[in-house]
Parts: sequence; C-alpha cells; structure tokens
Amino acid sequence: MPRRPLLLAALCLLALTGCKFGSSSSSGSGNHESPQLPPNILFIVIDDVGVDQFASFGYGGAQPAQTTSIDAIAQAGVRFRNTWSMPTCSPTRSTFFEGRYPFRSGVRNAIVSNDLANSQVSPYSLTTPRLLREQAGYVSALIGKMHLTGSDINPANHPLGDDAMRELGWDYFAGYLDGAPYPIDTTAGGVAPPGTYHCGFVPNTTADINNGADYGVCYLPEGHSDGSHLLMTDPDQYPTPGRTCLELGGILDPRATVYSEARRDELDFATQNGHYTGAWKINLADGSNRQLSADQAEARGYRTVLETNLAIEWLNRISEQQPDKPWMLSLGYSALHTPLQPPPASLLPHPDATLSLVGCGTPVADNLTELGILPDTAIDLADFAQQRAVAQHMLEAVDHEIGRLLVSTGIALEREDGTLEYNPDSNTVVIITSDNGTYMPTVKLPFDPLRAKGSLYQTGVWVPLIVAGPMVTDNDRDVPHMVNSTDLFSLFREIAGIDAAALPGELQLDAQPVMPYLTEPQHEAIRSTNFTEQGTNISAEPPAPCVIPAANTCVQIFPQQGVCEDQSGVWYGPGSAIDPNGFSSCCAVNAYLEDQGQPATILFPQHQSALRNEDYKLVRIRRMDCATDSLVDTEEFYEINQSIDPAQLKLDRADQDLLANNNSLTPEQQAIYQSLSDQLTALLASNITCPGDGNGDLQVDQTDLDEWAYWADPSQGGGASSWYDFNHDGITDEADKAIIEANLGTQCQP
Repeated sequence: MPRRPLLLAALCLLALTGCKFGSSSSSGSGNHESPQLPPNILFIVIDDVGVDQFASFGYGGAQPAQTTSIDAIAQAGVRFRNTWSMPTCSPTRSTFFEGRYPFRSGVRNAIVSNDLANSQVSPYSLTTPRLLREQAGYVSALIGKMHLTGSDINPANHPLGDDAMRELGWDYFAGYLDGAPYPIDTTAGGVAPPGTYHCGFVPNTTADINNGADYGVCYLPEGHSDGSHLLMTDPDQYPTPGRTCLELGGILDPRATVYSEARRDELDFATQNGHYTGAWKINLADGSNRQLSADQAEARGYRTVLETNLAIEWLNRISEQQPDKPWMLSLGYSALHTPLQPPPASLLPHPDATLSLVGCGTPVADNLTELGILPDTAIDLADFAQQRAVAQHMLEAVDHEIGRLLVSTGIALEREDGTLEYNPDSNTVVIITSDNGTYMPTVKLPFDPLRAKGSLYQTGVWVPLIVAGPMVTDNDRDVPHMVNSTDLFSLFREIAGIDAAALPGELQLDAQPVMPYLTEPQHEAIRSTNFTEQGTNISAEPPAPCVIPAANTCVQIFPQQGVCEDQSGVWYGPGSAIDPNGFSSCCAVNAYLEDQGQPATILFPQHQSALRNEDYKLVRIRRMDCATDSLVDTEEFYEINQSIDPAQLKLDRADQDLLANNNSLTPEQQAIYQSLSDQLTALLASNITCPGDGNGDLQVDQTDLDEWAYWADPSQGGGASSWYDFNHDGITDEADKAIIEANLGTQCQP
C-alpha cells in the first residue's frame, strides 16, 4: 500500500493546526548564512538498564560494570539522578518522540502482534524527527530498535508496513520493527538437536565435554568477505572456534576438517539466533526500501557491532553529503534485552574473562517482565549469578561500541591512556538513557528484582539519563530534580532552538523543559510530581486466558497458544488440554479452578499508574473483580528517595506499603497521600477524547472522511486495522465512517 500520500496529509494537517513550519533558511535552522548550525543530537537508548547498573549513578552492585565511555560522557555533562520512564519498552519510546503520556498516545504497553494500530504511534503525530526537520532543518536517522509500531509478524495490524519509520518522520531507518531479538538457536545453525547449545554456538570441550568442539569448519554466509568458509583447526589461531565463527556470522561444523557443499546445504542460516542475527528493515533517504534476512552476510554478526557500524556509516555519509544541515541520530541498541547471550570477548574490558556457558537462557520466560508479569514468590539470587554476569558483559560491550562510535565520528577524542574525552567542538549533544528498569534476574542489589522491568515500582522505572553538550555549564554534576521520559521531547526541541509557542495547542503535551538544568546549575525544580503508567493495548478481541504458574497470574495478552506456552504458561483458550472449547476470560478460569478445589489466580491488572512528589509515591492498580464483574482500584503508598547509601536508600518494596496492615498515616502523610491521589485522578481524567477524529487535531471534519477513505480502500491494501478503526474491530469500514458522520463538525479543543 503506498504511503507517501499519508505522510503529505499528515504534514498538511499540522500546517492547518497553526504549526508554522520554517524552511532551511528560517531562524535556528541549518543554512548557509548562519555561522553556527544548531547542535547535532546523538540520542542513545540502551535496552533494559536501570540506575542499579551504573557506578556513575552511585550503584552497580558489588562489582559494577566497567563503562568508561558512558562515564566519560557523564563527566563531561550532567547526570539526571531522578528520571522516570514507563515500565515497558514501547510506551517509553513513544514518549521520547511524542512528549505525551501513554494514556494520551494510546501506546500503553509493549506492542505485540494482536495489538491494533490504535495502540501504536500514529503517523499523524508530531514526532521529534518531523518537528526538527520542518522547524530547524534537521536530517534524521533511526538505527537499531525502537519498537513504536507493529511488524510483519501480523501484517493485518501493521498498516504502515516496512515504511513505518519513514512515515513517522525519519529520513533514514535501518533496524528492527520487532521488539526484541529472536530466541537463541540452540541447534547452533542446525548442527545439533534443539536444546543442545544454550548460548547459540558450539562451546569448547572444556565447557561441554560431550557436545563441545575445539576445532571445525566455519561455514560463512554467501557474500561474506572471508569467502565461503574458514578452517578453524589451529587452536593458536582459533582458541574458541564456535564462538569466533558465530561472531563472524557463520556456523561451525564441529570437529570437521574438510569443507563440503553438501554439508553447507544441511546448515540452517535462515533461523535467527538471538543477538547474532536480525531481519533488518532499511528505509533509504531516496524513498526506497531494502530488507536483509537472517541468512545474508550483512544481517549476521553481533547486533551491537552492526548497529554501531551503521551509525558510523550514516554519520560519515551525512557529514560529506549534507554538511550544511544539523542532524539527529537516534540509536537504539538491542542489548541488554533478552535473550541474554555472551557478546564477543573482544568488546570486553577483560577479553580473557571466562563464563560457564551452561546457562545462557533465562530462568523465567523472556517476555514476562516486558509485559509486567512478575513472580510473587521469593527468588534465590544465586540462581541468577550467570544471568547477571552475561548481562554485565553485554553492558560492557555496549559501552565499548559507544566509545568506538564517539571516537570514529570525532564526538570524543581518545587520550593516551585509552580513556575518552568529549569534544565540544563537535557541536554535538550526546544523550544516553534507557527505556525501562533492569530485567528481573539481572537486577543489582540493593534494588528489588521482584519489582523490576515491567513494574511501575522504582526498580522498574528509575532509569539513567546523561546529557553532555556545548551548552552544559559546570560539567560532571548531578541534577536531583524529577525528570520524565516525556521531557526528552522538550529537550530535543530546546537543543534545536524551537520555541514551545510554535507547537500546536491540541498536542496536549506532558513534556517539561530540561535545558535550564544544563545551562543553570542551581536551577530550581521544574516538576513537582512525576508520573508513570502501564495499561492494556487495544486488540479486536481479548486474547484467551493464559496462566503463568511462576507468578500465579492469569493474563489475557498472548495471541496464540504457542506464545503462551513459550512463556511457561498454561493455555486456557481454544485447543486447551483442560477444555478444547477454551475459557472466555480469566474470571472463568478462576471459577473453574475453585470448582476443582484449587486456589484462584491473581488477575493481571488492566491498568497501573503511579505519581510521586519529592518524598512519597502513590501506586494505583486497577483489576477486574470477578465477583462483581467490575474494575476495582487499589492503592499503595510509599516513602522513597534517591540515596546512594544502601542503608539509607528507600525503595517501594512490598513490605514498605504505608497503607498495608492497618498502618496509620501521620497527619502530614495523610495530607500528601490525599493530594497525590487527587492529582493522579485529575491527570488521568485530563485526556481529551474526540469520537470520529482519527488524525488527532481534535476536530471532526472532511479531512477525517478523506483519511478514512484512504485507510478503508481495499484496492490499495486497506480495510484492516488503522487509526480510523474507531470501533476497534480490526477493520476500517463503513461502521467507522458512520462514527465520523455522526460527529461531523465537532470541535474538541480544550
């Protein structure tokens, strides 16, 4: 389905709302008359790392990761020590580029294949790359992971197709529309039965006496620069042949000594293998697209390295081809998202570091914490020692590649001792953050692994934020004030010199300024509260129930039986071994369990939200009450802080709920609790809904009818999920047009 008319329509829509876009010669834009371009922006998002991982933030556990490149940026800039994200990936990443909370944007949880377009970033949004291009002449790229839309796993719910990131405003995209690397290929390319190699490669015999190998033939994908294969039979040259072959993008035939075309045909280059393969989508600046499948040489190798290579290539190309334009590069590293898989040893500060290669998999299913499903039972952290070690190596590998990127592009200089020094003459602002807290088994003490990524407790939403740039005054300092992931939308605008007054009023922005903290070291707090939430994305039909025994939780999230079972769940939908007809809901599952004399499960919340001030945090959880068939809110109240002293750090642990166990609040606490509760209620009620308005301009008019016709046209591939599917049945049809016509002429602006 052609997408260019949609993009033009979106830009025209913004013009109609009063957003007066400038040309490349407008004030603050990159032009030949200006002696100084606006600063470039390098925006780096590391996946699944909270503040618990970083010594530069005062934490990092007993043995923090060595992150010298990130530390160099922190020393050259500002550390924001009180930054909140959303609990999961997609909602946070949408806030970066839209500046709105999830209950406004519709991106309420990590996007999965059954989620409709209504729960994905809309092409009608005023996104950061679109704003910076039109108002300040920036050219932009997105490389790696950002997970803002659906993917070709379910084309019916992915209306933008492979053009998705171009349609959201980026001039160039090379990355993944999926939310995570695929599982580790435990066959290591088809050389052993499933379940043999938990790290995705053939280990040495010292790690696996039965299945390991100290030599073999490394079969390389077609088009590899080293040819068709390498003989890895010399232990001095190839001490770890299985791992080295994987890093090169190849498949090791263990204990083989002769190359064979027949053997090559037996190997599996098509199956993805964790962080060492990917299916790349590439949107080129000329409007054309490329795809790279997992069997192609360009798509094989360690993702963090490939992502960095593409970033360097793009920056070098832009500096040569468009030197008179400022740029913004958003680089989303796939690491440290599961599956946890050892990075190349050459990327580690201690390349001779060894790991037992028995437990590369994860002890709980990969996506549970992504979706907010956490075990409610105690965990022996010793069981996760391996996962923490692998994750720490993955973080150190990311740090290595950040350093390579900075030095290769002149954004940082390398000192004689190998450390980095930020180069302010590069005229580049470097921003480093994460999308949510750390994955449960890799959390560093004293943070709480039971309330980590996927939860809206502190370990799940407290993330690092580092900013270095030519405007920073008094570098190497901490800002203690509250910052939200939405605020980065404002920071990007402020760096480009775009006045907030130029933004359309109907955006309902939640983003607050950040620049004053960079230029004025003593600037007072801008936010008096901070907010985070996790909701339920919209699907045409609620998925069938799935019970996660490890968490004693029933969820209606997973679209198929296989997905449920992949998450170590018990399927209660159609085809279930318990009832082939399936159960209609988690309440029906609990009724069945109680009839069988078994305990009922905990129902996964429909919505969770939290609001804090300087010292206290309110958590509100909304669940279905099966007895009354109604949604019921419960609240929790905690005293929290940001102390780097483990003895003084106050986290929102389960046993610290001030409302539990008939605890009585002091008069001051009662007043704060009531104030936060009232403010949270008012905030969640502040969203403006406008039935029949699909493009977000808060009016229902002929434009909506025209756009509905575009999405509903089956001759153009339309008629499925879109932002004009108002009744959320997964089809854009006459029923949706009727909603527009019934509300035609409505003005919903505040």
